[in-house]
Formats: sequence, C-alpha cells, structure tokens
Amino acid sequence: MSLNTRRSQLASFGFVAPFLFFYFAILIYPLLLGMSLSLRRVDLFGGGTFVGLGNYARLAADPVFHQALFNTFLLALIIVPTITALTLGLALALNRATRDAAIFRGIFFSSSVLSVTIVTLIWRFVLAPDAGLLGEIWSALGWTPLPFLSDPGLVLPALALTTIWWSIGLPMMLFLAGLQQIPGELYEAAALDRSSRWTTFWKVTVPSLRRTLILVVMLQTAAQLQLFGQAQLLTSGGPSGASRTVVLFIFESAFGRWELGYATAAAEILFVLILALTLIQYWATSRASEAANGR
Repeated sequence: MSLNTRRSQLASFGFVAPFLFFYFAILIYPLLLGMSLSLRRVDLFGGGTFVGLGNYARLAADPVFHQALFNTFLLALIIVPTITALTLGLALALNRATRDAAIFRGIFFSSSVLSVTIVTLIWRFVLAPDAGLLGEIWSALGWTPLPFLSDPGLVLPALALTTIWWSIGLPMMLFLAGLQQIPGELYEAAALDRSSRWTTFWKVTVPSLRRTLILVVMLQTAAQLQLFGQAQLLTSGGPSGASRTVVLFIFESAFGRWELGYATAAAEILFVLILALTLIQYWATSRASEAANGR
C-alpha cells in the first residue's frame, strides 16, 4: 500500500472519527452498560451484586409490570391506527396551494411544538369533571360529567386523545411531503379512465404513499410504546395502575424504589419489543410491496 493511499485513508478516518466517537459514547456504551446493569441488583449509589437473570425472572412474575405492558400496547393499538388515518385525511384535505390550507397546516402543526407539560396542563383543564371544558359542556346538556382521569375505563382513551392531539403535526407533514411527490400524470391517467375518487385513492394515492405509510407507522409505534409524560403528569399512573405505562414503571422502579438494575431490565425488555415490532412491520410491509410489484 502506497504512502498516499495510507494518508488518504487516515484523512477519511479523521472525518468519520468524531461521529463514531459520539455514536459509541451516546448509543453503544449506554446500551452495553444497560445490559450489564440489568444482570445486577444495584441502586443509585452504585455497587450491587450479580444476580444473572434474576431481575428478568422478577419481571416475568410481576403483575404490575404485566399491567404496564398491557396498558402500553393497548394505548399503541388505539393511537397508531387513529393518528395514521387522521393525519392522512388531514394531508389530503390540506394538500392545496391556498392561503386557507397554509393557515390550517400551521394550526394543526402548532400543537407539536408544545412541551408535554403544557399539553398535559391544557388537557387537564379540558378533562377535569368539575370545572373542565368537557365537564361544563356535559353539565350544560344536563348530563353528569364523566371522570375521564379517575375512571379505569376512561383513563386510557383520555390519554390516547391527549397524545393524538399533540402528535398529529409531524405525520401530517410527512404525508403532505409524500403527496407532493406523486406525479400529476398518474392522476391525469386516472381521470382519463374515469376512475372514481375512491378508486383513485386506493389505486394511485395509497401505493404512491406506501413508504411514507411505513415510516409513519414505524415512528408512531416506537413513540407510543415509550409514552411517559402524559401518564405521569395527567394521572401518575392511576387510578390503581390503570394508566401506568412501561416507561412510567421504569421511572418508578429506578427513582421511586431505587431499584436501578430492576428498572434497567424492564428497559431492556421494552427495547427488544420495540426492535422486534419495528422489524416485523418492516418485513411485513416489504413482503406486501414485493407481492404488489410482482403482479
């Protein structure tokens, strides 16, 4: 190998080295450290003893963790399909170069820039049964206000509603970007064939947005499985754990009971679940895309 080639390789490595350093320092090292901590009984003061898979065995038998898993997956099942369909509909309605459409795009996106603290404060005023907006509307109609944040059967839909309102901005913009990349010739051909709007939507729009749909579903699934702030600030996981999510369980275990190893084991399980679901979604959509292209 010539001297010039070596110098070129060293120069290339010099450009990549800062990225690799921060990648390992911020992602790889914490991941490996978390795996190590999950195999130990350790608190916030360090030290601890090696327990092997003891923390995972405790989680497998912990009904509180089981309930948190159920709540988290149920919230994801409510939020992800709803937000995908809603934001696609909004993108279709606002995909026009008019002043009104631009104003409404800004209005719908504005909630996404708020912090979770502001969002939960807004929705606490909306959902409170005694003096909240919905409580006042219910009372004006002669109905008994519903305790959205204290009823085990209503608290998860309330959290889902709060999260959907907060999260519609980014997926709506992704769908808008995807719609604007669809060639106009496709719609002109559909019009020449006298296709109905419904047929055009399913035969032209949806196939053209397949990659954007995959991206939105995968991003939203990963985000909702990590739902935390809304559950902590609105309900603190109550009533009776009916709104406790896995991340809130991790937070309570680590900073409430100081069981850092136990909390890390729960975090590792959540990481594996998110990774597995993301890979399954990608595989399933890729197979469906290949099958559609093969016809």
